Amino acid sequence: MAKIRLRKRVIGMTAAGLAATVVAVYCVQSAQGADALAASDPRAVVRVDQVGYTPGEAKQAYLMTSVSAAKASFRVLDASGKEILKGKVGSSTGGWNSTYKAVHTLDLSPVTEPGDYRVEVSGPVKAVSPPFRVAAAADLFGKLIQDNVRFFQAQRDGADVIPTELRRKPSHLADRQATVYDTPAYAEDETVLIAPLKRVAGPVDVSGGWNDAGDFLKFTHTASYSTANLLLAHRATPVGGKELAAEARHGLDWLDKMWDDTSRTLYVQVGLGKGDTADGSGKIRSDHDVWRLPEADDALDVKPGDPDYLIKHRPVFRAAAPGKPISPNLAGRVAATFALAAQLDAAEDPERAHEELEKAAHIYALANTSPGDQLVTAFPHGFYPEASWQDDMEFGAAELALAAKALGDKRAAAWTGQAAHWAKQYITSDSLGTLGLGDVSALAHADLAHLLDDGARTEVTREQLAADLKRQLDDGSARAARDPFRAGAVYTDFDSVPHTFGLAATAHLYQQITGDSRYAAFATQQRNWALGANAWGSSFVIGAGTTFPHCPEHQAANLAGDLDGDGDILLGGVVNGPNAADKLKDLNSFPTMRTCPTNQGNPFAAFDGRGAGFMDHVGAWQTVESADDFTATALLAFTLATAAPQDTGSKPN
Repeated sequence: MAKIRLRKRVIGMTAAGLAATVVAVYCVQSAQGADALAASDPRAVVRVDQVGYTPGEAKQAYLMTSVSAAKASFRVLDASGKEILKGKVGSSTGGWNSTYKAVHTLDLSPVTEPGDYRVEVSGPVKAVSPPFRVAAAADLFGKLIQDNVRFFQAQRDGADVIPTELRRKPSHLADRQATVYDTPAYAEDETVLIAPLKRVAGPVDVSGGWNDAGDFLKFTHTASYSTANLLLAHRATPVGGKELAAEARHGLDWLDKMWDDTSRTLYVQVGLGKGDTADGSGKIRSDHDVWRLPEADDALDVKPGDPDYLIKHRPVFRAAAPGKPISPNLAGRVAATFALAAQLDAAEDPERAHEELEKAAHIYALANTSPGDQLVTAFPHGFYPEASWQDDMEFGAAELALAAKALGDKRAAAWTGQAAHWAKQYITSDSLGTLGLGDVSALAHADLAHLLDDGARTEVTREQLAADLKRQLDDGSARAARDPFRAGAVYTDFDSVPHTFGLAATAHLYQQITGDSRYAAFATQQRNWALGANAWGSSFVIGAGTTFPHCPEHQAANLAGDLDGDGDILLGGVVNGPNAADKLKDLNSFPTMRTCPTNQGNPFAAFDGRGAGFMDHVGAWQTVESADDFTATALLAFTLATAAPQDTGSKPN
């Protein structure tokens, strides 16, 4: 997705406890070996998936040392201290940084009995791992999915908030009577607004939905992606339950407000991301110029012309004028979302399903399939740059076809053919990616493959779709083979964690449509990396494992948090994760931001390496921003893992 972060995502810490004593304990845990750095030589730490492993899957942990530990041994102990497994440390997968010059694998695969465990390493180096579980997939991932849903509940905007999540209160009620403005004009570098906004329509009701991240903007681009992932997860397995279904409906209800079916108008954004000065000192201030709770915007006493007028009375922007062609990336993914809802409603509420199908068809039909150089995503475009769109059109057509089949609509065959056409266009394009906000080809290919099970003759074959999924997985696998911790994503760029979960989800989708389990171990490795089996020894899902971000850049969590350690945290939120170390020089700071961590230290710095860094700090938008699309991708990956065969997959390399 590579959010350029022109807006410097204004996002803050969790509402969880950050009293000095709690932070001190946390810092030792998060460093997972900080004592070793000061107290012993050689130095060693063990990294495991802190959530755990399923009984039949390949299991891998990592020993990170300052010297070669080829002669070391390890043992696995259960909760009572009984030795369950003993083995030799595996070969080195490479060095990490100037301190930790070797990373060795520990094969835990023989541990198959459900229970709680830890690893102890002895010999030339000594280290103890955090605890981890072995349990059935539904037991391991069910709580993670529930926590992901709670994150979306905490993100709710409008009147229908969940007060038990971060003490949320109704917010941005002025969105019920919002003014529509023409496309805003930004400077060439997109850092400042260079002309006053021009009113073109309104008022419109665009209240509700989810805040995009820790800021309070709302985007159709990200909301449709997130809602689609929630709907796909709900379709795949009932593990998420009624709460997941309700949250997906909450997202869909807001998208329904952003699409005016009567005038054929798609609204794409609520709120202003950049004002007329970079530092917020000008005549027009934006969402990113103030650090506050969302309900504070409603309390502003402003009139037209005041600098904060557009913070309370948030502008709405359109994808195009009423009835005019819509950027195809938006048309495809929004149509797909409504069509997914139609599939789920087809059996129990066919009337609503037909309405959803028709809205999806209307949006899809307006797609501008000659979009020019720049797709519409957000304003400024640099917030969410995107290059591909054929994948979105394939996604839209495939879901329309599946919805039509479920409802007995004769247009199913035509939409199947169109989905195949756009799949062919995507596969032969120069904008190939992997699953994430900027590329939904994996989701589209998987569902189109199911449509081709009927033997339909189209521009692509089922084998070609599988081959492109394999291309995505081979790219990740090749990168993982060169990485000490088997990471398949690029962790020196933005969105390493969501791309990691995207690879894991894609591996499950590939196995679903091919029956080929060759990437099962790779999927496990990617999940392991994101949940603690990485250089920093941190899970990148808030609340998952023993060490996780305590200071995500998130305003509501930061300001509504209970700093004595007993309050809410932003449970289930997925953060960006590691990024290029040199990007961490520019941290956000606002007078109203509550300090986190209280000691302002960074115990993770000792584990930075290979050009990558990680910092758990309220101003570190580069590593600990939590966002809707990040969390939605992880939720889908966890859900698909519960539906996947659990006793397949060879030992990882």
